[in-house]
Amino acid sequence: MPLKWLLHWQPNPGTTVSSQILTDVSQCVESINGVKEGRWKATLTFYRPMLKDQSVAAEYPRDFLGISLQEQPNKYYCIIRGQRIVVESDSTIQIVMEKLQSYKSRFSLNFEGFQYQLGDFQLRVGKVVPTHSENLRGIVMEVEYLPISSLDKSRQIMEEFVDIWQEIVSNRSLQGHFMHIDPNFAEYGLADHYSSQHTAVQYASVMAQLIATVRN
Repeated sequence: MPLKWLLHWQPNPGTTVSSQILTDVSQCVESINGVKEGRWKATLTFYRPMLKDQSVAAEYPRDFLGISLQEQPNKYYCIIRGQRIVVESDSTIQIVMEKLQSYKSRFSLNFEGFQYQLGDFQLRVGKVVPTHSENLRGIVMEVEYLPISSLDKSRQIMEEFVDIWQEIVSNRSLQGHFMHIDPNFAEYGLADHYSSQHTAVQYASVMAQLIATVRN
């Protein structure tokens, strides 16, 4: 499948994310002839173990995430960041967990916005908001390069595209910039050939960064 980089907005010190920044970023995409193709959405859920016996709490991972991706509607991705585990499962796993009462949803974040076509690239720009809320937590952008699925072979062209993109954004004098977190996919047992599990790991990394930013 096509390779993706997930970038998130890092506000300048003393500033915060706002809906105006999201509007400005979307206008940046359109200014370089990005063609709007519709909406997109991904949902991340942070789970906590439902323990009947607190003495076994250490045996249950506390950093357990579940991720649903629009391009894989029948799949669900479970990630335990502490042990560097990512698993692709059927979407019905959410019903199984609920019935087993092993883990309960603590909170969810929706990543949602618009998708644009730009030559060999597909860009998805969107906001990060809690489920059932409009409280803006962040801004993200997916950069998808359609011709290549190799992490190694695509790195140079992705870096060049992001550099150009950063320059376009900086010309708008926005109070911040996009950051790319490059997870060590090998730690999760993922190969060079890109998959939806790579996407899930990137979303989990960005989610951790957003939570840290809110806490600070």
